[in-house]
Amino acid sequence: MSKIALLGITGRAGSRIANELLARGHSVTGIARKVDGVEARPGLSVQAADAKSVDALVPLLRGHDAVISSTRFADGTDAATLIAAARQAGVPRLLVVGGAGSLEVAPGAALIDAPGFPDAYKPEAAAGGVMLAALRQEQELDWTFLSPSAIFEPGQRTAKFRVGGNSLLSDANGKSWISMEDYAIALVDEIENPKHSRQRFTVGY
Repeated sequence: MSKIALLGITGRAGSRIANELLARGHSVTGIARKVDGVEARPGLSVQAADAKSVDALVPLLRGHDAVISSTRFADGTDAATLIAAARQAGVPRLLVVGGAGSLEVAPGAALIDAPGFPDAYKPEAAAGGVMLAALRQEQELDWTFLSPSAIFEPGQRTAKFRVGGNSLLSDANGKSWISMEDYAIALVDEIENPKHSRQRFTVGY
């Protein structure tokens, strides 16, 4: 089993990714600014740290097989910090909990630019696009950026979903969605059986 560092373990997605990792026997180091409320469990250690600081992250990341960033893009760790911290710590793999805004809804047309995309979500979606663009320039780390579908909320763990590339996935009724529990399955699957090295991919129903 792998030793995984998880930035943003206290978030909605991060906590579910931790659950999936631990259920499969991986060792997890959960990192967040405040970790007081994180439940102690076998295989889990928690560290309070500023994920925007390379100097703070490097000693916590050393010795891990991979680091997952599940922080918000608009106010979380940027690509330069993540890449520098992983490199200096000697962590070979970086996985990022992405956003849906940069997924294509038509050739060359991103969801963020589609009519009706909520203005309130645009800063976070735009920052996610910046993160993806930066990762696509990275040639040293083995990175993966996993975008959820448009609706990304807590739900059921069904283990039944589709995997796509750079285009938004929708179900037969036109709804684009994935539960955070099933998203976590897809992300941990990628850790255990890598298929998207230096790529973005997506999951949805």
